[in-house]
Amino acid sequence: MHSSRLAMCGVVMLIDIVEVKVLDGYKLFLKFENNVKGEVDISKIVPFEGVFEKLKDREYFEKVSIDKKVGTICWENDAHIAPSTLYDYIQSK
Repeated sequence: MHSSRLAMCGVVMLIDIVEVKVLDGYKLFLKFENNVKGEVDISKIVPFEGVFEKLKDREYFEKVSIDKKVGTICWENDAHIAPSTLYDYIQSK
């Protein structure tokens, strides 16, 4: 199941994250299956509260992985960020 959705000429394209690397601060390098790649500052996207509160702990933050079932990044507590949000962030830079 893919979850990143991009509308192009009325057609929805599904794009998964295929690579993640932890950088400085709360930044991640992401690569999508269409070869779009870039840095994302997670602290600019989500508030560190609720399910994302644990991400304030740098050691925990570094445990990010890819949930291949939904094509996005996640953490052990089941915190996910929509791949379309991450894709849009990279494209807007």
